[in-house]
Amino acid sequence: MKEQQKIQHLYFRACFGIDFNELEQQKDKNLKKVLKEVFEKNSKIKNIEIVEKPKVENRNNLTEQEKRLLRKGSRQKIKNLNIAWLKQMAEPEYALREKMTLFWHNHFACKTQIAYLAQKQNNLLRKHALGKFGDLLHEIAKDSAMLQFLNNQQNRKEKPNENFARELMELFTLGRGNYSEKDIKEAARAFTGWGFDFSGEYVFRERQHDFESKMFLGKTGNFNGNDIIDIILENPQTANFIVKKLYINLVNDKFDEAIVQELATFFRKTDYDIKALLEKIFSSDWFYEQKNIGTHIKSPIELLVHYQKFFGLDFEDDRSWLFIQKVLGQILLYPPNVAGWQEGKNWIDSSSLLFRMTLPDLIFGQIEVDFNSKDDGDADTEGLGKRAAKTLQAKVDWSKITKQFLVHPQEEIAEKLQVWLLSLKPTNILENTQSLSKEVFTKNIIRQLTASPEFQLC
Repeated sequence: MKEQQKIQHLYFRACFGIDFNELEQQKDKNLKKVLKEVFEKNSKIKNIEIVEKPKVENRNNLTEQEKRLLRKGSRQKIKNLNIAWLKQMAEPEYALREKMTLFWHNHFACKTQIAYLAQKQNNLLRKHALGKFGDLLHEIAKDSAMLQFLNNQQNRKEKPNENFARELMELFTLGRGNYSEKDIKEAARAFTGWGFDFSGEYVFRERQHDFESKMFLGKTGNFNGNDIIDIILENPQTANFIVKKLYINLVNDKFDEAIVQELATFFRKTDYDIKALLEKIFSSDWFYEQKNIGTHIKSPIELLVHYQKFFGLDFEDDRSWLFIQKVLGQILLYPPNVAGWQEGKNWIDSSSLLFRMTLPDLIFGQIEVDFNSKDDGDADTEGLGKRAAKTLQAKVDWSKITKQFLVHPQEEIAEKLQVWLLSLKPTNILENTQSLSKEVFTKNIIRQLTASPEFQLC
């Protein structure tokens, strides 16, 4: 495999793709040097701070009309947060961290109607996206949005609520079958009294906490929630569970058990260092084997970020971003349930595939929209992006895009575009448009490539 293809594969999986000029500059570099640059140049952190912290107030004292107005205002702020995050993913210096923030957003799937809590959790995931998994796990357990979503606000001694304790083990760490119902009940007791106040800050309600002895995963003691998490992190199955999920997301949904076990052992030895694990994955020869190239079906969010990153896509009406997300079945900050989005082939059905293949014409050709957004049965997303304009008024800087290719002979342009935009060669032969000007020729090839099945893969 050519070095350029390896570099493109690295950027596709780690950073939502790469700009054409940068790929051209990188193609003659040593892969090891490029990998080092990826972590140095693409993992900066920038929190999103567009929602103000709410004033401390007892919402129980508000009228129903006041509550409705608060909810309506919060929904609009969550839409704004959605779009701000989507656009930040396309900024090169944040790409690696944002890619991992998106991964953890799906792993710790959570939604809230309170915009400030959604923003607070999003920044928490961003902070620890490349750090230690243990630190992330401890903080997410005290995150107000998560405590609200999984009902730990109602978790009190003598009447423990098991929701958070169950999902902590089943979906966040150990995986089903690696704990008992007794472990869930004992863990729930350990998390009693963990909640948050009206300002959205974590609080420990001592009077509601069960201070009695507990037996969890074979250990006995007066455990609190932090102790439960530490015991879970000591269990080798936690590293195995996280690594397997990362492997499926970054490498191939057909995982290699021997490699997963090797990576899990490494993950534990590094004290669950996420950045070190990613560096090991991306520097391994097996990551660049042909069987792992072009096998990942882009999630709707990945697809939208690619359009931004490759073509500088934006819309006259920001609702278009939300409309496309809903049609394709992935709305940021609105996972379908605590298990998150089911990825891979689950992204594709007859309706979403047709829309994906039509999207280039909607964006580049300004043809009319004839699609309805999916009814996901979620009252919170009702009307979210529902009424898009008849045409998606896209803004694409064609002069900037075509300028990159005018220096090349026309017979090389199609090949360079293929190398840049696709992991695999298109199965359909590109339409012969050699008689056109370079600008028009480049536009036509881009529209053909982005409408190909191969553009859905990376």
